Parts: sequence; C-alpha cells; structure tokens
Amino acid sequence: MNKSHPVYELLQARVLVLDGAMGTMIQQYGLDEQGYRSDVFTSHPSALKGNNDILSISRPEIIKEIHNQFLEAGADIIETNTFNANAVSMADYKMPHLVRDINTAAARLAKECTAGFNRSDPSRPRFVAGAMGPTGKTASLSPDVNDPGFRAVTFDQLNKIYYEQAEALFDGGTDLLLVETVFDTLNAKAALSAINRLFYNKQKSLPVMLSFTVTDASGRTLSGQTVEAFLYSVSHFPLLSIGLNCAMGAKELSVHIEELSHRTGFFTSIYPNAGLPNQLGEYDERPEEMAVHIEKFLQKKLVNIIGGCCGTTRKHIEIFHKLARKAEVRIPPVIKPALRLSGLEGLPVPEGGDFINIGERTNVSGSRKFARLIREENYDEALAIAREQVENGARVIDVNMDDAMLDAEKEMVIFLNLLAAEPDIAKVPVMVDSSKWTVLIAGLKCLQGKGMVNSISLKEGENAFLEQAAIIKDMGAAVVVMAFDEQGQADNFERRIEICKRAYDLLVNKGNFPPEDIIFDPNILTICTGMEEHDNYAVDFIKSVGWIKKNLPYASVSGGISNLSFSFRGNNHIREAMHVVFLYHAIKAGLNMGLVNPGALM
Repeated sequence: MNKSHPVYELLQARVLVLDGAMGTMIQQYGLDEQGYRSDVFTSHPSALKGNNDILSISRPEIIKEIHNQFLEAGADIIETNTFNANAVSMADYKMPHLVRDINTAAARLAKECTAGFNRSDPSRPRFVAGAMGPTGKTASLSPDVNDPGFRAVTFDQLNKIYYEQAEALFDGGTDLLLVETVFDTLNAKAALSAINRLFYNKQKSLPVMLSFTVTDASGRTLSGQTVEAFLYSVSHFPLLSIGLNCAMGAKELSVHIEELSHRTGFFTSIYPNAGLPNQLGEYDERPEEMAVHIEKFLQKKLVNIIGGCCGTTRKHIEIFHKLARKAEVRIPPVIKPALRLSGLEGLPVPEGGDFINIGERTNVSGSRKFARLIREENYDEALAIAREQVENGARVIDVNMDDAMLDAEKEMVIFLNLLAAEPDIAKVPVMVDSSKWTVLIAGLKCLQGKGMVNSISLKEGENAFLEQAAIIKDMGAAVVVMAFDEQGQADNFERRIEICKRAYDLLVNKGNFPPEDIIFDPNILTICTGMEEHDNYAVDFIKSVGWIKKNLPYASVSGGISNLSFSFRGNNHIREAMHVVFLYHAIKAGLNMGLVNPGALM
C-alpha cells in the first residue's frame, strides 16, 4: 500500500474530522416520491422514496448542498452518497444496472465540493472517501432459522459486487475508500479482497478505511465476533484506519474503542450515532451531549479520526471540529509480530506461550466415525465431535474432507457453514485441511475469522508456491508449510532445515508474506517400524523445531502428532504415552501447536 498519500502525513500531525449522517441530512428536505424521482426517473417501475443514493443523479443540488454544509462545519473527509449503492441493495429498487452510474456520479459530486474548498484554502486539504456499506445480506449466517447451513449470498458474489462498486468510486475520483458499518467480517473480507484485486488491476492504490459496528454492550458484531477477533480477521490488509461506527452512541462505544485502540497499529476512527435510538427509531443526543464523550476519546488519545453516524448533523460536526483542533494526536502503538488467529473470539499465539492443541477428530482421513457421519450426512453428530474437541481443550479445529467417497469441496462448505451457526464451536479458529487446492479455497471463503490453511509446499516449484501464498494472504489466513520440495519429503534434519529456510526466504522476501503467519510442519514421521533408518525421525524433528525457532524469526511450528506412533495402531495406551513424551521434548524445543486428539492426552 502506497503510504505517500498526504492523508498519512496529516494523521500523524492532527486529528481529522469525518462528516455526519447523509441520511439524517436528507430527511430534513422532506422529499416525497416525486422528490426522489425528479424528472430523471419518472417512468421507473419501482417506488424510489427512501433510495437516498439515487439523489446523486436525480437531485445532485441537494447532495452538493449537504457536502458543502459538512465541509463548512470543518470536516476534513466527506463520504460519497453511496452507502447502499451496490447490486444487492439496489436490487430492492430494481436498479442493480445503475450501480456504476450512481457511484461515479456521487464521487464526482463530492470531488467538486472538496475541490472548491481546497482551492480556497490549500493549506488544509479535504478528502473524499468512497462509502461502501455492508449490503443487506450476510455471508456468515443463514436468514432461515430452519436451515443454518443456507447462505443468501456467497463470498464470490460479494467479491464481485464490491469490486463493481469500488471500481466505480475509484474511477469517479475518490481519494480514499471506506468499507463501513461492517456487521459480518466475511462480508468485509470479500470487500477487502475485491479492493486488493482492483488496485492490482489499476496498478494504483488508495488508502482504505474500515469501520465495523457492534450490536450490544458485549462488543460483538451481528455475526458474533468480538472486537479482538474482528481485528485479527482483517489485519492482513494494510488499512489506513480501523474503527467503530453506528449501532450505539459514543458513551456505549467507549470501552470498545479503548480496546481497539490499544490492540492495533493502524490509525483509529470512531463515528457513533447520536445516542441510542428512541422508541420511534430516532436519535436525540444533542451535539453538546455527544461532544462530552468524544472529548474523552480525544483526551485519552484513543482515536485519529472522529465523525458522526445516524442522527448527527452539521452542528455535531462543528463541535467535533473544535474539539479536534485542540486535541493531541494518537500515535499508534508498535504491535510486536505474533501469530494471531480468530474464530468468534481471538486466539493470540505469543512467543513462548502455551501449546495450542489442534483438534484432529473432524478429519475424515483420521477418524472413521467422522468419515461415516459425513458420508451419511449426519451433520448433527459430526458437529458434536467438533464440540467435544473444544470442550476437551482443542483451541483450533482441523477440518478435512479428503475421501474418495465424498465431494470434498461440497462437504467442506456444508460443514463449515453449519459450524458457523454453533457459537460454542465457532468461537475457536478453523484449520482448513486438504491436499486439494480448490477445497482449501472453498473452505477459506466460509471463514469470517482468521484461520489456517493446511497446507502448501514447494513440491510444484517456487512460482506455484508463491501464487498460492498470495491468495491465502489475500483471504486473511495463516499458512502451514510442509517440509516438502521438488525432490520429495524431508526425512532428516538437514533436509528439513534446508526446505524450511528456502520456503521462509521466498515467502518473506519475495512474497511479502508476514513471517508471523507462517507455520512450518517439518514432518513428524513414524518411528519403531523395525527399519533402522527410521529410528532417528523423532529426534531429527525436535532438532528441526529448535533450529526453526532460532533462525526463522516469528515463524511457528506444528505437526501431526499421531503420525509418530502409527506402528502401534490398535494399542492406544502405548500411543498416548509416546505422544506425551514426544510433546514434552518438542514443546521445550519450541513446538507451538500440533494436531492431536485432546481427549486422548495423558
């Protein structure tokens, strides 16, 4: 991401002000059906009252007047009138074909307004943020309580929809992009992926702001994620800012913006509603009342950008502008690199922290019972196995559907969608596990949290390796890298460290992959087979773990623990004893995590 944009320099110098609520300002005009149609949409077959986004075409003078009011009030950034200007929302008005026209018109109107102010006062630049709302559909939850696995929209559909809007805003001349009022992190990940693809195609990037909304005092999104989990899920993207808006008033958001501010190295934003809605759904908090809480955020140096959402008007922004002028700037903290995963809840993996049990029983290759349940489509009992693993201490769930009798891609999607509806399971991250690339990607498109991919390797060469890693990074996941290259699987210490070093250098130096999101699996191979050359496999693995932790900064190490004892299949007591002894030494050497049956550890 290009950080030469002037907004980065400004945010290091002072607090910036975002505008207030476009919808609230439009309501003050009291437009009827004809007021929305004007002479542009006289013959449109659907009712248009309430479709604020089309006013950029039918009543541009109103939108310009609102933009200018906010700029006069002191806003540094104004949002385009495009909150619902996407194919999903416009379908309600039979207007999905007008998405591009609405977005480009709105962007050009806003740019005209900022251009005028920038000419009159070049010392204080004003910016246009292309507003991209959440759409009215969720990719993580089913709208049908009787069918929890159903989805009204998919990741791929959202990705296409967001790309269309982002491209129109980009072409219309916006300075920034703002993905806002996020209530489902999977929607946001689809938007960020689309934006990333747009920037690649345009060979130019813009700063991107991201703002999410929590729906209750516990601080969770509508799709169930905590503030910490949300942050981990989207931090793979080089954001300009991350923040909170809508849903609640400033007072109710205070504890959540404080948590966010302390956890992120991005700039932060907050633009709350004017208090909680009253019985009529209106917002009553006066500018002076709201300013009391905004001032506290500024005094504590929690935010870099302040503004207003539902119910806020020009008067609110005027007061916020005065507060921002005298506020000390927040300096984002330096966040030490570390593996940070999430389901509905966050799972930081600090250096030298606890060993992370990855539950292996939801793997059709490793559990005959689970495989049978999936083949019988007995998903309730299959989910019960996942639940039992979490209850027994698994902090990540490994899901593998690779079976000749199954359509692995289809079953992966079905199971992960059903799992998302079970908060007691979905609270932990997921490891999407498959030998098939299409299955891995299908699984990632179901995860709103930050999960792991198991696995990729250098088996097919460097180009394929880096291409796969780039897609995984774009999808916001960590990656397990097997000690396997074009010559085959590493089976001794020297080959293990050779392949891991080569893979690490490629990922970090050539692929710009975060080193903390790399998890090496140097191959736990079976011992006690009767073949002398296998006798040192476990010791070589443990030596490899120590070497990786010492020489490949921030990387984690994992492995399939049960592989060690395959020669004792059927004698679980001996197998469990072997695993415990092996783990004792491997964890001391630096093993972060491993695929185990948490219910079968002594």
